[in-house]
Amino acid sequence: MTDCEFEHYVDLNLTKVYTTALCYLKNRQDAEDVTQNVFLKLYTYSGDFIDDEHIRAWLLRCAINECKDILRSHWYRFSQPLEAADDIEYTGQKEENGRLLHIMQKLNKNNRLVLYLYYYEEYSCSEISKIIGISEDAVSARLIRGRKQLKKLIEKRGLNNDE
Repeated sequence: MTDCEFEHYVDLNLTKVYTTALCYLKNRQDAEDVTQNVFLKLYTYSGDFIDDEHIRAWLLRCAINECKDILRSHWYRFSQPLEAADDIEYTGQKEENGRLLHIMQKLNKNNRLVLYLYYYEEYSCSEISKIIGISEDAVSARLIRGRKQLKKLIEKRGLNNDE
């Protein structure tokens, strides 16, 4: 991969990878670290990609794996975050989408990730199942549970309320 191609893929996918990591980890600094690691992996990757969509799916899969590694790490499990999860900033999002993502942070991480990939990245259930390594039925179940949880949170907190 040439430097020019690499820059093109970074420009296309930087926000998607960062937002996926932020959705998964709920911590801006960790999401930035994951994003950097994912693009380092892309830069050093020697395999071939079919098209831009294949690269995007590969990058999101790498981001999810990096997030899981962080959540499993000894350091992460036994340390306290420097900032509260409620202080997460959403850059590059419209105000309403940012508030919705903020409310989504209260969801279970599995449901939150599936909802994000489905609605924000516009993946189908079958594509999500391949990306995160679960069955399509499990993806559908997480979508249903996530929508119910999200509806309750929206009704409780409301998108129209100033936070």
